[in-house]
Amino acid sequence: MRLLIAGNSGQVAQSLAELSSKECHITCLGRPELDLLKPETLQPAIDRTSPDVIINAAAYTSVDHAESDEAAAFAVNCDGARALAKAASSNNLPLIHISTDYVYDGRSDSPYKENDPVAPTSVYGRSKLAGEKEVRSGQPHSIIARTAWIVSPFGKNFCKTMLRLAGEHPKLRVVSDQIGSPTYAPHLATGLIELAIAINDQRSEVDWGVYHLANGGEASWYDVAIQTMLHAEQCGLASAPVEAIKTAEFPTAAQRPPNSRLNCLKAKEKFGIVLADWRSGIKVCVERLAQQ
Repeated sequence: MRLLIAGNSGQVAQSLAELSSKECHITCLGRPELDLLKPETLQPAIDRTSPDVIINAAAYTSVDHAESDEAAAFAVNCDGARALAKAASSNNLPLIHISTDYVYDGRSDSPYKENDPVAPTSVYGRSKLAGEKEVRSGQPHSIIARTAWIVSPFGKNFCKTMLRLAGEHPKLRVVSDQIGSPTYAPHLATGLIELAIAINDQRSEVDWGVYHLANGGEASWYDVAIQTMLHAEQCGLASAPVEAIKTAEFPTAAQRPPNSRLNCLKAKEKFGIVLADWRSGIKVCVERLAQQ
């Protein structure tokens, strides 16, 4: 099987690239070869790679900057998603589009299911939701894979930030009243490949639509920081004590959902896909960073 990944510099794209093999050849293309803001680059990218499935891992992900740069966020996350869905449909190619927990407002007391009402509270969340709608209308043979709280050895993320700050400050102050589904990007990448194989093999029988893909369990950012410091100490990296604080004590430009937990039972029932517990992802992430 051949996969074309839109994007090559993000955490998920880099995690997918690591998994390329003879059985599943993965090509990650970013700008300028594949540019969601330049639809004319999409068909040449498809012609060059001859994929069986496309995965859209390209996105505007700067949540706080999006609040003052709405046009840029919508250009990539909505308009770009529309262009890629159109190209996928024109070539009769299934599309997996990665989306986010930020499409929910976070007021639910339970982990979110795919059919729960969406009500994003940030520009980023609204742009991603608009992109979901464009993908589903532009390519009916598409899967919207919502995930959450991505960490990895790549790029910028919470885990890497905590490790950096632990070497600069005697104590870390971390929000404890936002709860979600921390997800290790390489675990997500494995799940995405399993999903791509399933929809390629069973295209006529696939229940297209929205699915949640995240590591098992739930945690607050404080919990993630505690686990990060625990493994940092074990790996000989700088660590620091962690103090729990409230969201109000750490204001940000974008409003975060207080509850970002995702119920991933549908992906298990339909495709047999289950990602490991989030703690195992943090452990592997810190161990990999310690080796770098």
